Amino acid sequence: MKERRNTACSLRCLVLMKKDAKTLLVALGGNALIKKGQQGTIEQQFANLKVPLHQLARLSRKYRLIITHGNGPQVGNLLLQQECCETVPRLPLEILVAQTQGQIGYMIESTLDSELMKLGVHDDQKVITVISYIVVDENDPAFENPSKPIGPVFTREQALCLPYPTKKTAKGYRRTVVSPKPVTIVEKREIKHLIDSNFIVICCGGGGIPVVREGRRFCGVDAVIDKDLASAKLAREVGVDIFVIATDEPGVAIDYGTDLQRFLPVLSENEALDLLNSGVLPPGSMGPKVQACLEFLRNGGDKAVITDLKDIEKAVENSAGTRLAL
Repeated sequence: MKERRNTACSLRCLVLMKKDAKTLLVALGGNALIKKGQQGTIEQQFANLKVPLHQLARLSRKYRLIITHGNGPQVGNLLLQQECCETVPRLPLEILVAQTQGQIGYMIESTLDSELMKLGVHDDQKVITVISYIVVDENDPAFENPSKPIGPVFTREQALCLPYPTKKTAKGYRRTVVSPKPVTIVEKREIKHLIDSNFIVICCGGGGIPVVREGRRFCGVDAVIDKDLASAKLAREVGVDIFVIATDEPGVAIDYGTDLQRFLPVLSENEALDLLNSGVLPPGSMGPKVQACLEFLRNGGDKAVITDLKDIEKAVENSAGTRLAL
């Protein structure tokens, strides 16, 4: 009985301590689970997750924490699996996104739980995954132009033989699908309530399940939403203070991929717009990340940083990554 009272007291103290803490949203890229050149086995994905989640466990002692994540490789693999079997009915993208939200949410939860246990705060810190769907505009012009890269990387020769549209990205040719802009997160009130109740919330996986309104109900659509743009929208709707996009690069670079490549510690709004307008930041890679950071700051966010997965803690403390500034 005494142990239960002590645990309850400890939990109340932690909630009170973090009541006025800043809210940190970390958007994990798909490479948080599958790195370039890897086959993407479950063992590899769990091992890869330890790097960012060890840092997030430490940060959770100081910040209220929201975790979003990509799902491009996982959805791409599910699409490939469907194409290999003609006898099983194919599922639309909205269902595959929902599947990966549950799959990756479980993997993040279980790995983060282990990291919290190592720090001795396992009993005081609660973690939950929220299956999230996001409203899009059915008249969004994106429905006429598949642009979002998902799935594995192909060579140019392989891409020419594929039965679906592909696009050249910084890593090679990838399958492209429709990607409308997020309008609002349906579960924003529930997510805000959970954050205020001291939950670490995993949500908007893969950009969320895309839906359109039909009267008083929602209907899923065959599309995927950019994870970073969805995260920026969520950040605005629940009141996030710090926004970190964790990817497989140290930050935003100019002359990327050349001998003159240089990563920028700070990127102003005007500089970012020049890079976006000149096409230096491709739509399929760094472009949406920079755009999401600008949207976050324009809507009142305090700090937005793009950084490497291994440097999340440093980025929060302004010692790594590219910090966007208005």
